[in-house]
Amino acid sequence: MISPQDFFPAIAPWVAQLDDTFPGAQIKPYFAQWEVLHILSLALLGGASILLNLRLIGSGLTDESPSVVRRGVLPWLNVGVIGVIATGVLIGTSNPERLYTSEAFTAKMLGLAAALFLTYGVSLPAAKAEGRLSRGASLAAAIGLGLFGVALGVFAVAKLANPGLWHVIIAAALIVLFVTKGVTRIVYLVGLLGLIATQFALHHAIYKPDDYARLDPANKVLIVVYLAWILAIAAIQIVRSGRGSEGGGPAVKALAYAAILVWVTTAAAGRWIAFA
Repeated sequence: MISPQDFFPAIAPWVAQLDDTFPGAQIKPYFAQWEVLHILSLALLGGASILLNLRLIGSGLTDESPSVVRRGVLPWLNVGVIGVIATGVLIGTSNPERLYTSEAFTAKMLGLAAALFLTYGVSLPAAKAEGRLSRGASLAAAIGLGLFGVALGVFAVAKLANPGLWHVIIAAALIVLFVTKGVTRIVYLVGLLGLIATQFALHHAIYKPDDYARLDPANKVLIVVYLAWILAIAAIQIVRSGRGSEGGGPAVKALAYAAILVWVTTAAAGRWIAFA
């Protein structure tokens, strides 16, 4: 088990009474409304993060320099992050035992920590420096990527929640599709469509939909193939684009991909808290 209760069993009595005291007791009747604010905040920071990191990759708002894009999205990014954390804490106090026993919540918190390191420690400083990576940003990148890796690992083994990793894979596939150009995009899209067709055939023609003994291993192999294809094309895009006015160097571009996907991971893990 990898839920918070496994790491902090001593706080169980405190957690159990949170929804009966302030502010949990006051938030509980309006849980749905606070959840809407939480999702809106996540959408706001997600949009700001995508615009910023796409610019570092060399796509999106390329008419503006990375520093100008940073200046434009920073206020919205800050509002989104503050909103997500504030509403998340309040929602948590009104439903504490669900979070306390959730493996997906562990993945979400690790993802949130990684996202803050990669966004505020890497993407924003790199954009301010027009795509250059400082020593401090390199340290933040190492910490952020480490936390991101742990978050993905927890998400992958979380019972009933690990199908949520498909959200991350799909997001990565769409980002690469948006960023690539010309023949590379066509080849990449054909490969993706081939994988989707293969997956459909496995689930609806080769095996029965409820034949989990065969489908589970097949899906694991497909995930590896999906990731290999997406990462290969992303690497080609990064190497071909090089460095210059389009964005940052190869390291910054790779980190920008990670900075987008870590927020997707955080959101996806939050979505699956209801199941695990």
